[in-house]
Amino acid sequence: LSAAVTLICGSAAAVVVWKWLRKRQIQKKMEEARRTRDEGVKKMAKAVQQFREQVPSVQTDSILSLPLLELTERLQEGSLSPRNVLYTYLEKALDVTQQTNCLRHFIPECEEQLQKIQRQSEKGLLYGIPVSIKDHIGHKGHLSTCGLVQCLDTLVQEDSVLVKVLKKQGAIPFAMTNVPQSLFNYDCSNPIFGQTLNPFNHQKSPGGSSGGEGALIAAGGSILGIGSDIGGSIRLPSSFCGLCGLKPTAERLSVWCTHLFNVDFCSCATPVPCALGPMARDVDSLALCMKALLCEEMFRLDPTVPPIPFNEEVYSSSASLCVGYYDTDGYFPLPPCMQRAVQEAKRALEAAGHQLVPFSPPRIHYVMTELFLKTFFADGGRAWLDVFTGDIVDPNLKPQVKCCKIPRLGKKLLALILKPLVRLFNQFLLLKLKNVVMTSLCRSVKEMWNHHHQIQVYRTEFITRWRELQLDVVLCPVLGPAFTTGYPGKLLTAISSTMLYNVLNFPAGVVPVTWVTEADEEELKLYRGCCDDPWDRTLKQAVAGGVGLPVAVQCVALPWQEELCLRFMKEVETLSREK
Repeated sequence: LSAAVTLICGSAAAVVVWKWLRKRQIQKKMEEARRTRDEGVKKMAKAVQQFREQVPSVQTDSILSLPLLELTERLQEGSLSPRNVLYTYLEKALDVTQQTNCLRHFIPECEEQLQKIQRQSEKGLLYGIPVSIKDHIGHKGHLSTCGLVQCLDTLVQEDSVLVKVLKKQGAIPFAMTNVPQSLFNYDCSNPIFGQTLNPFNHQKSPGGSSGGEGALIAAGGSILGIGSDIGGSIRLPSSFCGLCGLKPTAERLSVWCTHLFNVDFCSCATPVPCALGPMARDVDSLALCMKALLCEEMFRLDPTVPPIPFNEEVYSSSASLCVGYYDTDGYFPLPPCMQRAVQEAKRALEAAGHQLVPFSPPRIHYVMTELFLKTFFADGGRAWLDVFTGDIVDPNLKPQVKCCKIPRLGKKLLALILKPLVRLFNQFLLLKLKNVVMTSLCRSVKEMWNHHHQIQVYRTEFITRWRELQLDVVLCPVLGPAFTTGYPGKLLTAISSTMLYNVLNFPAGVVPVTWVTEADEEELKLYRGCCDDPWDRTLKQAVAGGVGLPVAVQCVALPWQEELCLRFMKEVETLSREK
């Protein structure tokens, strides 16, 4: 008996020691990653200081105040040097990341790219423009971490296609920005590099998962950035940080060598695909970026991208539009200021001569429960949970991780209980609960194929309704204003406004049109959502204290019509600025 007790105690002690050693190993890796990041910041600060000593007459404020189109023009004509512009933005980015923790790493090779473009006889459309890129967009010789310890050991072996095209067009990638752990959150925090803050209010989140981009651009540390979007990850940071951001049709821009959990995106077949897209401070900047990217070099490097150049005629058109609109999708009612923004934009568009038609997205509850969540949690979340093996889970992700860890039998029992109750009691509350526990599982290959088919059926239904109303574009809300940090992880299902257009694979962009007012804050006190349930109350808490924060709307077009989407965004932007 004593021998058995000794064996058990010894085994238990061995397990404890093993876990402690494993945790210590993880902590050492994270410390090394932070040390490498900090050393890179110091080296860049030293390089900037040397530049300032060599060229003390640079008009920093003048350069930073130029919109992208004007900056491009000045660089093309030679009245500004690419070196002055690059180091001006490096200096500003150093200051911004000190305030917001938005950078994951500077790209020291930016100096090599600077020298390369200055030797070239032909100047690309983005000649001399410093560009920031999201953490997981592949850049040769750098990590694509996704905020995970398991990704700290492998350097990217070649530039992603998108980075290659940016460089071909004369752009200078100079920084990689922070992301939430695993990218599956619309906050911006991970255990390795920490929490990124909103530059407008440090109590607030910049959004995610392209949150580092949002914070850096909004605070003036970058003039153009590249993010990714699979549920709102370009549009939510743009909404939270007062930027313009475009999620194109997923296949319009190449995602080759864009990594997620050490896996190339192009190898991941999914009915709700990831899209890369630009983020900037105005719509013209997005249009210029798309025009630069949609070139022969992109089509040559990635033959899966349709060879459709940017259609300047559509973007520059001034013809009146037939605009469908709605200020709520009927699933997760947004704060009063977001609905106000849609109504104000609608009135401005009508006054400008456009036709506004009420539009209601069909079956949004079905889309959230059966199409979107089932795509990512078809296996009950097992694949997602696997990425945290040997890792420390970020506190902002713990609510989602706990839900996924509910045993499959428990999920089945909850599903059996909830389905009949939906017909009897408050369907909104119960559907939210069903989504939270993620009971939508695909139990066979046949069921997975059927799931893919149902997404296609829904897309056809949506397009049919769109065409029956003869719509050109749609105006609708986007989640916002910026949440207090820590709250996005508690409200995964609040992203229905953006998620819908990932399921549909429609181009969708965000434009800031107004700000949160004192009147909005007072009206928020009366907000009850669907039924004043715990999720509605949590949303209310998340957006409270937002006076002065930017408020945006969402603009949508049919697939492959990015130019029309941008043209509509430009119209909304112009009218809101006039107001």
